[in-house]
Amino acid sequence: MLLEAVRDGSGGIAELAEEFGVSESTIRRDLASLAGAGHVVRTYGGALDTERSPREKDREHAAAKEAIARQAAALVQDGEVVLLDAGTTTGRLARHLAHREGLTVVTNGVTAIRELAGFTGIDLVVLGGRLRHPGEAILGESVLAQLRHISPDRVFLGADGVVAGRGLCCPSLEQSVVKHAMLHAGAEAYVLADHSKLDQAPFSYWAPLDREYRLITDEPRVDVTFPQFAESVIVAGAPEIVGGAAHHE
Repeated sequence: MLLEAVRDGSGGIAELAEEFGVSESTIRRDLASLAGAGHVVRTYGGALDTERSPREKDREHAAAKEAIARQAAALVQDGEVVLLDAGTTTGRLARHLAHREGLTVVTNGVTAIRELAGFTGIDLVVLGGRLRHPGEAILGESVLAQLRHISPDRVFLGADGVVAGRGLCCPSLEQSVVKHAMLHAGAEAYVLADHSKLDQAPFSYWAPLDREYRLITDEPRVDVTFPQFAESVIVAGAPEIVGGAAHHE
């Protein structure tokens, strides 16, 4: 009930204490418990909702995510090894790859696993570790150890926010470390982010974009609206790539 109240916009400790008829110290303890589970980020005087379920996220900007996933799938060649990050847009990408033959897909995302599990034409490799809720990402030292043994042709990363010069904004330190390892695992790296994620930093943890990568987004005027991404962007549904060379931060 407390998490629902935070999600509905009640973030101050005093406000929450009054709403639930308990002391402020009780609210502080409960918020600390929710923060420890990764559901909220504590702020001065209150809390902010951090993550929603993949199903909730997938409904937001669904058309944009679908266009981005379709564009990303078109880049994948037969016989390649592809690494998919956890996330809703990468989950949609998995759906577009499911009917292909001869692909190897490595992933730490439950959504992607669900999309691919029933297709015998895909060699599905699941990175094993600890399942983090609510984002349904498999994380941990075991994932990092496994990543050291693969070199995929393409890596596709999801994003809660992406800031040029800083990197991918992540809801937990553990997730930022895994994303960074994924970024450096493959020959080609791509970030999948709809327009609502560009230049946004909702969390306090970062995976630096410290190698060449391409940003796939739905923002048609990204070179004008977000010129910091202009050199590295692929606009979903556009006939040509905007900018000539991959951007190196």
